Amino acid sequence: MKNYLKLGALVAVALSFVFIPVRHATAEDEEYTFKVHNTTKDTIKSLLVSEDGKEYGHFDLGKEGIKPDQTVTLKWDKSTNKKGCKWYIKAVFADDSETEAKKFDFCEEDLELDF
Repeated sequence: MKNYLKLGALVAVALSFVFIPVRHATAEDEEYTFKVHNTTKDTIKSLLVSEDGKEYGHFDLGKEGIKPDQTVTLKWDKSTNKKGCKWYIKAVFADDSETEAKKFDFCEEDLELDF
């Protein structure tokens, strides 16, 4: 009987070593998405994103951009997975004009940005 208990304990410990790294890797590889709705009459050609509101990076929207009254789902790059939730976003239109920066909380469920 004692041998079965020892064997059961060994199996439980061995399984914990197998499953813990898999769960950890899955959390790091998780993809975060959000929606952007263009409420204007102009095409949004890109988004500018900043965690601090000072230095902005470019969020590529592809060749077509976001057409008027179109809603698209965008995916964050995995390199941002360990960053904060709150980001400043600016929309850049086809004529190179920009919106004022808006702060969004990307930890919010089903976040949809309206520009």
